[in-house]
Amino acid sequence: MTDILAIEGLSAGYGAAVVLSDVSLSLPQGQSLALLGRNGMGKTTLLTSIVGLTRHFGGNVRLGGRDITRLRPEQRAAAGIGWVPQERNIFRSLTVEENLTAVARPGQWDVARVYAVFPRLRERRRNMGNQLSGGEQQMLAIGRALVLNPRLLLLDEPTEGLAPIIVAELLAVLRRLTREEGLSAVIVEQHARKVLDVTDQAVILERGGVAHAGPSAALQADAGLLERTLGVAGRR
Repeated sequence: MTDILAIEGLSAGYGAAVVLSDVSLSLPQGQSLALLGRNGMGKTTLLTSIVGLTRHFGGNVRLGGRDITRLRPEQRAAAGIGWVPQERNIFRSLTVEENLTAVARPGQWDVARVYAVFPRLRERRRNMGNQLSGGEQQMLAIGRALVLNPRLLLLDEPTEGLAPIIVAELLAVLRRLTREEGLSAVIVEQHARKVLDVTDQAVILERGGVAHAGPSAALQADAGLLERTLGVAGRR
């Protein structure tokens, strides 16, 4: 199976600071990856390095076999990387529908299909971005990434700060996207056990390096490892 994402010996950071050191991981086409770790261990930096927003110190990043290490962020987006940052970055002065149509590219994901996944966005399609709740803004941010028709979707803390009922709704959507639609994705998430339910593979970062890599189901079953590396204890 071809890897949609292959990272080899990546070292990256900001300015003179090296945050990631010799990180290597791979993700097969059509699979999803939970990127886990305590705060400050490099998870967001790894996503932004894939996007192309950090300083590169060494190693390489490949997307579907193509070396994208030296590409600019907009070139990486054109190559097929969709990104949902923590800040969401929606256009607050545009309506929901304008947010979606402004960035849409040809492909299987169009505005109508996004509305089918997020019926609430259809109901709010004429509302401005700044009139949406936090959960609705996150739905819109994911929808904006989907209408780019990415080959790889990156999501940074998609449920952070949201009400439990919205978290459950978003996790159900992510399960549909990864399990049923077969969309390749890397998901940074604090709800470790919940995101392991919707992903195939898992990587734990510690101090900017890979401390664990393996199937999500195996990590889900290893309570000792979850507690040692993430502070996760007990049942969900």
